[in-house]
Amino acid sequence: MVRNIRSRIGSGKLKGYETNIGFIGRTNKKLKNSLSSTQHSTIIEVLGEGTIEGSATASKNNITNINSTQYKNAFLKDVHLAGTPVLQASASNSNPSSSDFNFQDIDFDFRLGTNNQSHIGGIKSIERETSVGVQVTKLNPPTRTITDTDVDAVRVTLVFPILQKIEDSGDIVGLPVDIDIDLIQNNGTTTREVSQTVVGKTRSAYFRDFIVNIPSNASFPVSIRVSRPDLTSTSDKFIDSYSWSSFTEIIHEKNRYPNVAHLKLRFDAQQFSSIPARMFRIRGIKVKVPHNATVNKTTGAITYSGVFNGTFKGSKEWTSDPAWILYDLLTNDRYGAGLSESTIDQFAFFSASVYNSTLVNDGLGGLEPRFSCNVNINNTNEAYDLINDLCAVMHVQPFYSAGSVTISQDRPSDPVYQFTNASVVDGDFTYSGTSSKTRHTVINVGYFDMETQDLDYETVEDIPNIAKYGSIVKTIKSFACTSRGQAARMGRWFLFNEQRTNEVCTFVISAEAGVLIRPGQVIQISDRVKAGLRRGGRVKTATTTAIVVDDSANTDLDATNNAKLSVILPDGTLETKNISSIVGTTVNLSSPLSQTPNPNTVWILENDTTLPTTWRIISVTEDKGVYSVSALIHIPAKYAFVEDGTALPVRKISTLTDIKPAPSNLSAVESIVLINNKAVSKLSIDWQSVQGVDSYNIQYRFSNGSIETFNVTSSDYEILNTGLGTYEIEVFSINAINVPSKQPASLTVNTVGKTAIPANVQNLRIEPVNNKLVRLRWDASTETDVLHGGFCKIRHSSKTDGTGEFAKAVDIDKIPGNSTDIVVPYIEGEYLVRFIDDGGRISNGSASVVIDLPDPQPALIVQTRREDQDSPKFQGVKTNVAFDAITNSLNLIGAGNFDSITDLDNIASLDDFGGIASSGTYDFNEVLDLGAVFSLDLKHHFFTEGFYPNDLFDSRSGLVDTWQDFDGTTAIDVNAELLVRVTQDDPSSGSATFTAFQTFVNGIYKGRGFQFRSNLTSNDPSQDIKVSQLGYTATLQRRTEQSATAISSGAGAKNITFSHPFFVGTSALLGANSNLPSIGITAQNLGSGEHFEITNVSGTGFTVHFKNSSNASISRNFNFTAVGFGKGN
Repeated sequence: MVRNIRSRIGSGKLKGYETNIGFIGRTNKKLKNSLSSTQHSTIIEVLGEGTIEGSATASKNNITNINSTQYKNAFLKDVHLAGTPVLQASASNSNPSSSDFNFQDIDFDFRLGTNNQSHIGGIKSIERETSVGVQVTKLNPPTRTITDTDVDAVRVTLVFPILQKIEDSGDIVGLPVDIDIDLIQNNGTTTREVSQTVVGKTRSAYFRDFIVNIPSNASFPVSIRVSRPDLTSTSDKFIDSYSWSSFTEIIHEKNRYPNVAHLKLRFDAQQFSSIPARMFRIRGIKVKVPHNATVNKTTGAITYSGVFNGTFKGSKEWTSDPAWILYDLLTNDRYGAGLSESTIDQFAFFSASVYNSTLVNDGLGGLEPRFSCNVNINNTNEAYDLINDLCAVMHVQPFYSAGSVTISQDRPSDPVYQFTNASVVDGDFTYSGTSSKTRHTVINVGYFDMETQDLDYETVEDIPNIAKYGSIVKTIKSFACTSRGQAARMGRWFLFNEQRTNEVCTFVISAEAGVLIRPGQVIQISDRVKAGLRRGGRVKTATTTAIVVDDSANTDLDATNNAKLSVILPDGTLETKNISSIVGTTVNLSSPLSQTPNPNTVWILENDTTLPTTWRIISVTEDKGVYSVSALIHIPAKYAFVEDGTALPVRKISTLTDIKPAPSNLSAVESIVLINNKAVSKLSIDWQSVQGVDSYNIQYRFSNGSIETFNVTSSDYEILNTGLGTYEIEVFSINAINVPSKQPASLTVNTVGKTAIPANVQNLRIEPVNNKLVRLRWDASTETDVLHGGFCKIRHSSKTDGTGEFAKAVDIDKIPGNSTDIVVPYIEGEYLVRFIDDGGRISNGSASVVIDLPDPQPALIVQTRREDQDSPKFQGVKTNVAFDAITNSLNLIGAGNFDSITDLDNIASLDDFGGIASSGTYDFNEVLDLGAVFSLDLKHHFFTEGFYPNDLFDSRSGLVDTWQDFDGTTAIDVNAELLVRVTQDDPSSGSATFTAFQTFVNGIYKGRGFQFRSNLTSNDPSQDIKVSQLGYTATLQRRTEQSATAISSGAGAKNITFSHPFFVGTSALLGANSNLPSIGITAQNLGSGEHFEITNVSGTGFTVHFKNSSNASISRNFNFTAVGFGKGN
């Protein structure tokens, strides 16, 4: 489509014929025998770009000589002043009488806009007036000389001061006065240019102008002489003198205005009070027409003979055919878009012209061309807008195709391509339209009436829809329309499109089809959603007479009712054949196709019961290899309806309004699902969908209760929170007009709701974590009411023979039901696990695993340290704590000072005077030093008990309101904790870096030095805490290290270093080298008398030496095993 090109169209660019230009005025009348001054108006009117045909009357009467009197008179019939033609239409073109002229003294000339046309004479450009003021007499005729050779004419102005005759009776009457004006050239040539007699009377100055034209070949200077042949009267009763008032030198404009059709119109100004409105009935610009065209001189329509070969006549002709008018605007480089003719699809324009010129009923008992273009384009327009206006006249759409401009006309045509759900992206067609209530029911079409010479309106009504929705009126202007019949057809076309072709279908396709289709083409669509059944898809294999189609299980293959099959052929064309029979997936054709279809091409089956829908493409746009298509619903019968009112045939395109059968394969399954993080029982109902059904009505009741009814659009339904009982279910199919199937599908289902017992735990297994803990694992529950809101319950029985009972076992833990593992103590016995759902129902059976511990491997007790067993006890560093021999424990001390005692006899306990201290610490007497860094297993010995030192009412201190225990039997506001810190350094070096103290929890700690502390606290000065046992046991686990591969000893002693040192004892712990690892050697290929010696065994390694029977060193391969305690860095 051409865009953003300015059409260079001046005032009066004519396409077709008849146009009106000008202003409104009226005529004046003068009294008989009265003389008055007369003025003339000259108008130069631009008719349009040339070359134009010219006068409409002359053209209709086949008067072709534009210089003839007949042509000029015919043209004056087309010139209207103030709505009245200059020459009456009934007048003779050859010799009209003076009474045939509605206006007198009209000077008229024209040019049709040729490139080499001459200028119109008498058009003034420059005027110079010179005063004379000399009386004209017979004896002394005045003369004036013109020396400027550019002067084309001289206007001589005479003045009559008084012209009258007084009769003897006293009456005043007019007089005749003779006037002669001569042109005298320098070479002596004299011509009488004016010889007139002025008759009349005036009692005031009367001026009269006379034009003297100077020939183009005149000999300058020239003289103008004014004379009177008779003597001037000297009687008082006869006053007839006149004077030469002035003369005006006139230089005419000589502009030819090439390629511009224009005319000159000069008229007596006294006939109008103002410049009159001008109208000119014109046949406009000539355009190219095909070589085989004949233009009808009456209508402007074209008839053709023979075959169009793409060429044009040598000379242009006038026509009202909008196709060639549009072609001219597109290609003309002076007033049009200036496109090269090589970029225009002439054959598309030819086809449109044939359709345009076809005669149709004009609504008045006659015939006229289907589309005519008669318009005066008198301003500059955007080419895009003007081209679209012209296209609208003949219902065409312009677009670019393969590098050329072409048009596509909305005229009767068969589909050229087809689409199904199988050939569009995602299988989707999208439809949109307008509400019936908003569509217009009355159209007023504006057109120019050639008889009234004014804009008129033709009203078209949609009576049935007016009855439904009322009168919804729209007024439109039919561009370039001068026919009432064409305006009426335009109104019916507009109403039809609004009421019946307002649905738009959009879809996306691949390049396979996208490169073949064009805007304006008609396509057909088989949409299983719209049709209610599948009647199209992809070809699997084919011959010219047999087509094997896809997906027969979901396709309605019906060979009855005038069945036809349409396929896309390899050349991209669409061909349709009658179907003779269908066997399975093979469609047999009555006659062969012109080509064998390719596999995967598109097929559509149709018959009288269901036809594909037809659409006219609006647009095709490409983006990243896919094509988006928009198409407007197409009703082939609309053309006859618009042109002659033919009733529209019923076209069945859907089965959606048929009463549908009930659904089949109705089934229901009960399950428990998660909704809003809560387990809910659900009955899922499902059935086989019915073709052409968009909704279903489902009815059910539970255990003879009330009936529940719901409408759904899918082929399934869910009932939530089912219970223990029976559901009776019925499902009806609902068609597009909401009519149900005659019978429902029925089903009875027994449900249990959430009363079922959870299934047993499956696949319980055990994994070691360390020598203290194991991990139990099992498969996740498959039941929603266990996973969400339920539990896994773990119990332990001491039996190791597998006879443990869940009811007699002890609780270990209860964890969320979605758990699949738990870490538990590594203890002998049987672990049992069951599921519990969110309603408290527990599995019937237990999953269990038995742990039968082997005899424990010996560990090395490095040290058992008990601060409470020293003598004396608790020898470590004390802060605010002391050993109390009475309680035989470590306690917090009193907070008072001895010097503060005023009455020693009243003190119950000196140790606790002033109340118990709020906190205190005890650091162990010794630091544990392993001599190197090892992983050490520590277990604490720690026993505490809160008490009241003075367990008497009178001995309580503090306010009663602050006492936690009134009876004094339980002290709960005290606490003690055991802490440990570790260093990697030598703890005795004085520079060792320790970690912070941390709570001492039985477990493995890594380090060389270990320091222990106990913190004691009291939140009540009346309460104290007793630490009666305080200590730890440090052990190292038995460990075996062995070589991974064979080692070569070499011919000598071989030193072996352990990957991790063993603990062998220190002087403070068990004695140095008291626990050396035992070494085992596995030698390979030892001969008779060969042996090995092991020496230098330590915590870090040993030496092995292989010898023969003579004690000479030999080399052998060997493996070793070292068994000891502890794993050092």
